[in-house]
Amino acid sequence: MSNELKDKLSAEAFHVTQEKGTEAPGTGKYYLHEEDGTYYCICCNAALFSSDEKFHSGCGWPSFAAPIASGAVIETPDYSHGMVRTEITCSKCGAHLGHVFPDGPSEMGGMRYCINSVALDFSDAHSSKERKS
Repeated sequence: MSNELKDKLSAEAFHVTQEKGTEAPGTGKYYLHEEDGTYYCICCNAALFSSDEKFHSGCGWPSFAAPIASGAVIETPDYSHGMVRTEITCSKCGAHLGHVFPDGPSEMGGMRYCINSVALDFSDAHSSKERKS
């Protein structure tokens, strides 16, 4: 799968999703994105997040209050880089997506899923594009 993904993804998307990298803050195409629709895993097309749960956190990455469905992502403790965080991966293919923090808006549940744009693909709410996940 790794060689197939190297051919499919940009170098940055491969680095982020397969090598647990992080895109530079404020550079991702979905950071300030406001269309209604669904965000999918760039690697396997699994539905991950809805625009209904997206909010502007000011952190430099797209932020969501919750995944699109229970079980869409896996949360794992991450002690890398001298920090204590919770890593978020796609439950279908294991792609690294970002991290979740307990500092989101209280009216939205208090969580902030901070996700790398290059780990996502998007389909608007009115698109007839079918997804194969």
